[in-house]
Amino acid sequence: MDDITVRRVYDTTEPDDGVRVLVDRLWPRGVSKERAAIDEWLKEVAPSNGLRTWYHKDASRYREFDARYRQELDEGAAAQALARLRELAAGGPVTLVTSVKSIEGSHVPTLVDLLERDAQARDS
Repeated sequence: MDDITVRRVYDTTEPDDGVRVLVDRLWPRGVSKERAAIDEWLKEVAPSNGLRTWYHKDASRYREFDARYRQELDEGAAAQALARLRELAAGGPVTLVTSVKSIEGSHVPTLVDLLERDAQARDS
């Protein structure tokens, strides 16, 4: 999907980034707000500290992590943050910004999947 981009906060911003949304619970160390160029910070869309800690103890649990994370995104502040992210993505290009070292093994692919499914549903 062309309207969703993922970048690490340490990467250079690009003119076609659109709305840059930080999707981490904590502000990235050593990065100024100016350098990060974040338009919106949706910390509640990130996994809970408990889930993140549980997963980091054993990265082979990714499938279970993904399922639990999706459940978290269905409730409370996480659901509200996801609704806001969906609203931003429906409005045009969005770049999900994160400080994680390995994007593939993080929460970000789950968010991208949910946003891409929304886009496919809109296009059908």
